[in-house]
Amino acid sequence: MAIINKQSEDFLRRYLNNASPTGFEAPGQQLWLEYIKPYIDDYQLDNYGTVYGIVNPGQDFRVVIEGHADEISWFVHYITDDGFLYVVRNGGSDHLIAPSKRVNIHTKKGLVRGVFGWPAIHTRHGKEATLVPKIENIFIDIGAKNKEEVLEMGVTVGCVITYDDEMEMLNGSYYVGRALDNRMGGFCIAEVARLLKKNNVKLPFSLYIVNSVQEEVGLRGAEMITQTIKPHVAIVTDVTHDTHTPLIDKKKHGDVKSGRGPSLTYAPAVHNKLLDLIIEAAEENNISIQREAASRRTGTDTDAFAYSNGGVPSALISLPLRYMHTTVEMAHKDDVEGVIQLIYQSLLKIEAGQSFKYF
Repeated sequence: MAIINKQSEDFLRRYLNNASPTGFEAPGQQLWLEYIKPYIDDYQLDNYGTVYGIVNPGQDFRVVIEGHADEISWFVHYITDDGFLYVVRNGGSDHLIAPSKRVNIHTKKGLVRGVFGWPAIHTRHGKEATLVPKIENIFIDIGAKNKEEVLEMGVTVGCVITYDDEMEMLNGSYYVGRALDNRMGGFCIAEVARLLKKNNVKLPFSLYIVNSVQEEVGLRGAEMITQTIKPHVAIVTDVTHDTHTPLIDKKKHGDVKSGRGPSLTYAPAVHNKLLDLIIEAAEENNISIQREAASRRTGTDTDAFAYSNGGVPSALISLPLRYMHTTVEMAHKDDVEGVIQLIYQSLLKIEAGQSFKYF
């Protein structure tokens, strides 16, 4: 039986289509909060925009499920006298995909439309024929005649820039669009809250459903919020690479494929006993899983939670994703449902006051 219903998918579409770049996540956070309000008992907002809902508040034992809310973007960095804009990254934006992309520039006066321009192929000869996009040479054209007109339009250094690509379904199986990394995680934990309410589950602990900000610039939102909540257990969800598309070396990046279920990571930050509990939940409920390993760090909010507050048993459940940090990120609907179900079933196995010490 499908987990995601039409109401859920309508929310997902609005949530993915909304722009919430790192440091400017508030619009998406408001959408997310309004969606989960019927399924939670309370909520809080921290100073930098991380939002969390609470189910069964006031208990001594605190469990977190978490995703991050921010998407990669650009900042206006320099405006030429001729009215062209040069940029710097806000998060891990890929300069190679920028040329010919349409963009939204967020200003105090509203959105200003623009495009990443690029010299026509006819003009690139000889040494210029090997010209490739670099952070130093990509630029935005907003149709302004000079710098003065750019400023009159409300565009200044520091304005944030996002792509406008919206979600669609591909072949009835894949969600496609920008910002699936990691608003899909926020969607999954929201759906867990919905299922808990729908099934009238009474948890023996306080559950904190956390949508963190600023992951793309160093796990900063999670770093802040874990000091506030001081959880005893944390289950984090983020995306991982589908390594079965062309040009990816599975010996280097692991063997993960879309449609085969959520991926579980082995890493120093991942607590083995919590990971075993999640694997047992998968086996008991016939949830297909995949496995991968991270040498030193997971590169996700798992690291921030695990190494906080004297050490918090943490684990990572990842959604296989194609074409990460592009505008055509792809996730299989079955994998999204698998992530939701696995988090949900794992929560049902955690006991109040449960010790995860190794001996």
